[in-house]
Amino acid sequence: MPEISRFYGIIIRMFAEPLERHHTPHFHAYYQEHVAVFSIVPVALVAGSVPQRQQRLIEAWAELHQDELLGDWGLLQQGRRPAPITPLQ
Repeated sequence: MPEISRFYGIIIRMFAEPLERHHTPHFHAYYQEHVAVFSIVPVALVAGSVPQRQQRLIEAWAELHQDELLGDWGLLQQGRRPAPITPLQ
């Protein structure tokens, strides 16, 4: 699963499964032992959990980079590798 960003101990990954179409553009966030899935439009937690502070950081980052996330989603659906996205600073 390609890593597209990393900040404050949070790793953001996105992947496509060629044999199974995803219906909603989304990304996966990892923080320590926590894993969560966020939709891109709107930015929202759809599965899993991370601590509330990290969730707010992830959501803020995703709002800032929503267009880039959608672009990466499109690349993955074409079988291409997603581009890195600037971390939250």
